[in-house]
Amino acid sequence: MSATMVVRGLAAGHGERVLFTGLDLVVSPGDVIGLVGANGAGKSTLLRMMVGLDRPEEGEIRLSPAAATVGYLPQEPDRRPGETVMEFLARRTGVARAQRDLDTTAQALADQAPGADDAYSVALERWLALGGADLDERAEAIGLPVALEQPMTSLSGGQAARAGLASLLLSRYDLFLLDEPTNDLDLDGLDRLESFVKGLRAGTVVVSHDREFLARTVTDVLELDLAQQRIHLFGGGYQAYLDEREVARRHARERYEEYAETRADLEGRARRQRAWMEKGVKNARRKMSDNDKIGRNARVETTEKQAAKARQTEKLLERLEEVEEPRKEWELRMEIAVAPRSGAVVATLRGAVVRRGGFTLGPVDLEIGWAERVAITGANGSGKTTLLGALLGRVPPDEGHASLGSGVVVGEVDQARGLFEGEEALLDAFTAHADLVPGEARTLLAKFGLKAHHVLRPASTLSPGERTRAALALLQARGVNLLVLDEPTNHLDLPAIEQLESALAGYPGTLLLVTHDRRMLEAVSVDRRLVVDQGRVSESH
Repeated sequence: MSATMVVRGLAAGHGERVLFTGLDLVVSPGDVIGLVGANGAGKSTLLRMMVGLDRPEEGEIRLSPAAATVGYLPQEPDRRPGETVMEFLARRTGVARAQRDLDTTAQALADQAPGADDAYSVALERWLALGGADLDERAEAIGLPVALEQPMTSLSGGQAARAGLASLLLSRYDLFLLDEPTNDLDLDGLDRLESFVKGLRAGTVVVSHDREFLARTVTDVLELDLAQQRIHLFGGGYQAYLDEREVARRHARERYEEYAETRADLEGRARRQRAWMEKGVKNARRKMSDNDKIGRNARVETTEKQAAKARQTEKLLERLEEVEEPRKEWELRMEIAVAPRSGAVVATLRGAVVRRGGFTLGPVDLEIGWAERVAITGANGSGKTTLLGALLGRVPPDEGHASLGSGVVVGEVDQARGLFEGEEALLDAFTAHADLVPGEARTLLAKFGLKAHHVLRPASTLSPGERTRAALALLQARGVNLLVLDEPTNHLDLPAIEQLESALAGYPGTLLLVTHDRRMLEAVSVDRRLVVDQGRVSESH
């Protein structure tokens, strides 16, 4: 069915920290609204409120018709112990819950409970609308590279991403809320996701930091501007949003500068007029004994005129409409600290073969030299992460030889991010791993946008993007000469992604970059491109 969601006057925050207030939004059939903003601005919080998982501090959310189904796909899909791929698909598509409701009402109908026939009819209609009747057949036909009976916890990151995409493609909700759906998807998966979103007749709200995906899919952009504490809705797609936002920011700055200049001129004029008036009064008093009445009257009249001018200027100041100074946006001015250079050979694989279950990587013959910049691409499940593990010595080969060069200091964003997932306060976790005193740690974290209200919170309560920033700060504190970035744009906001690209341009060490972000692949200069395909590694020229 066609569904519309109306959001009115929504407000949310964390403790005393305000995320947004007065948020209004209408999601109609066919809308694809891109939700953008800095890490921690409340994007995921808003989606959770829209689906009913969290309650807003103020405002209301209405769904029309009330029986419409809303599908929410969070950015970190939970892989539950004991849950098979098929059970995961049934849960994420809403079919599992609809099946339980159908079974419950069917039993009530068999027991001849009052009102059971109507409840069963409603449950059956919902189960059919969500695609319960043919979910098994459609799941088989979608072509997942893993068995549907396989436990979700046994899947690689790429395979889990494919399963998450499949759950979306199989969904038949009346309205979709998608939180970072592009994370970990390969280029084929991104194409399928884009085709799905563009073909939806249902309204969709999507949080994404994939610039190319946003440019190809969204019809409108809702920006949660944390710095200015404002909410802006832009029509016309992602590029129109970028253009209009730039114009709006320039005009806001020009309006403030004009206001500030006018105010400064008036305040300067008022000071001069008051000084002249006070000087005139002193002169008049000093010459009060003068019998020249005409001169005395002229001095008094001049003083009164100066006083009138001063009052007039002060009234102009009072009537001057205040223009608030645009708050300066936080910018990640990232520098990647470099450890002393390693030897000429950074990592080597010779006839290396790695076996994991039914998957085999190799044999691989590969040498990474000092200061080489290597991009690694390939489909989900092709073996990219296994290749990285073998190069870094984490995964010993079953055959052949693997070695790291002398003096290599490895820095991995993904691994570092995993250090900030416990209940320990971020500051405590960071100082323990960075070997810094608390004051130095606070200063460094602040440079990465993690301020006082972040550092004392349990690390697990931070958004994935904020944990990624902490990981980047940790790499800066340690210093590295082999930087390993495995899908680094997954959780960073758009300004931080651009700053990371800028920092990589000036990084002199060795770089291994795994990404499916099409714009990052264009922006970051690399010397070599490795392609991993079903466990085979080749070099693209």
